[in-house]
Amino acid sequence: MHTHTHGHKSPAQTEGRLVPWASFYDLTVNIMTFGQVRRLRTMTVDQALLKPGDRVLDVGCGTGGVTIPAKQRVGKTGEAAGIDPSPEMIAIARQKARRAGLEIDFRVGVIESLPFPDGTFDAVISSLMMHHLPQHLQVRGLAEILRVLRSPDPASGKPGGRILIADMLRPSGSAFQRFFTSVMLHHGHVLEFGLQDVPALLREASFAQVEQLDARFLVIGFVRATKPAAG
Repeated sequence: MHTHTHGHKSPAQTEGRLVPWASFYDLTVNIMTFGQVRRLRTMTVDQALLKPGDRVLDVGCGTGGVTIPAKQRVGKTGEAAGIDPSPEMIAIARQKARRAGLEIDFRVGVIESLPFPDGTFDAVISSLMMHHLPQHLQVRGLAEILRVLRSPDPASGKPGGRILIADMLRPSGSAFQRFFTSVMLHHGHVLEFGLQDVPALLREASFAQVEQLDARFLVIGFVRATKPAAG
């Protein structure tokens, strides 16, 4: 992978919802997580099972909050990339990577058309993004993620690449919990979609070993799956 530094004046075309407030994004997320955003991002990287030498893609990377610790986890022998449809988000992510002395391939791009060859990545992370997409775009995006993940290697016994999705659980508890989750998910969109819907989407997209994990952060949960052998 090569780091892209060219500028983009307009957002990439997507049917998903864009977050327009890039300059306030990190502060807003920190407030919404009660000052624990670093813990959430560490948990996300942990659940992705990243290890030194891995190649990882952060889809819907925003300002690079997960991409940067992911790159730190895979180390100098690994590679990290992040895409987001917002040029403003990518600009901030690049600045943060430069300040941290990290080489990360941040690009303006969309989940439904990932700008990478087949089998590029060992892991793909989607953090708090899937709820921004209509269902048909979720389906197309998961197909693209499956494509860019590496296939299993039967000769070495190496499993296929893995996907880790972090997103809001659809609330089923108190009225306060429903209200809190709705606010976090921008005007109640979570009531239509929650992490509980992700396993079925992943199975329909032909992922294997689909598992909703026990780990949880506030109202955020995690689902992990792997790319199976062809056929």
